[in-house]
Amino acid sequence: MPHYVQRLIELIKRYPGVIALGGFISGIASFMLVDRQESLASWIAIVMLISWIWLMLENTFTQLFAKVFKREIPQPLLRYATQMIHQESLFFVLPFFFVTTTWNSGQMVFTGLLGAAGLISIIDPLYYKWLAPRRWLFLALHTLTLFAALLTALPIILHLTTSQSFKLALGIAMLLSFPSLASSFPISHWRRGVMLVVITLAVGASGWMLRSWVPPATLWMTEVAVSTQVENRTPGKSLKEVKASEMRAGLYAFTAINAPRGLNERIYHVWQFNGKEVDRIALDIHGGRKEGYRAWTHKQNFPGNPVGRWQVRVLTEDGQVIGVLRFKVVDDGQAAKTE
Repeated sequence: MPHYVQRLIELIKRYPGVIALGGFISGIASFMLVDRQESLASWIAIVMLISWIWLMLENTFTQLFAKVFKREIPQPLLRYATQMIHQESLFFVLPFFFVTTTWNSGQMVFTGLLGAAGLISIIDPLYYKWLAPRRWLFLALHTLTLFAALLTALPIILHLTTSQSFKLALGIAMLLSFPSLASSFPISHWRRGVMLVVITLAVGASGWMLRSWVPPATLWMTEVAVSTQVENRTPGKSLKEVKASEMRAGLYAFTAINAPRGLNERIYHVWQFNGKEVDRIALDIHGGRKEGYRAWTHKQNFPGNPVGRWQVRVLTEDGQVIGVLRFKVVDDGQAAKTE
């Protein structure tokens, strides 16, 4: 093994957290750049995806390298390169998901898994002695990381909507996970091939059914309010408790949503009363505004007795939760007692 390669491996072993820190800093930088509408964020995302393409073609590349240069790439270097890409990718996407997660929902599970994967990637005993020998777990982390990286990068690079990005990311993750599964479980019989196809499709179907648990990585709310008025694109006092009599003129659900520059997205304000949907109103938002794109819905038709718990769930076209506004409606007599 060349001397400089050996020294590089030793440095990575000695300072394993530096790579993760670099990934986290690049993630924070990209997050801030997206917020400030600067195109450098796209280049950061492109570099991350190129590193993943290299990782997907790792076996082909090493075979070609050995054939052309008549020597093999050292296995320790390949292992650390794989770990480095996992670290870079996970700590790049985590700032986006931490901000966009609705923590009192199933999205907490997805972001929690990403956080756990990030910790595993920087703790060598866990990564090499616990994760790597269990091939199915290693592939699961691999696919999860790729999926999260695509969800973050695609809207920035290609200006795809959240719905389009989710479908494309899920499809790519399924497509690229199949060769990994085939290498771990060689197809020695047609039945095994069918089984691997079924497993891959089942993983994709599960991802689609649980899409509401996946935060929209590049959409987050910068301002929210439930109010009785909106003037000059500014809501009145945000209310947590509303008198039944105040609802006669209607209520406004106001949201300011941050989105990457160039992104046009359709979202929905879904009004729910005691857990049941009573109205769904579509809104079109446009990315690139530092303060977020301001949009609101005005609901005037309410049940005869609106007293109870209300929610306005802010959703993407595919049902991913951007955020939730909650308020309670009380009758006037109850409100008078508490004042």
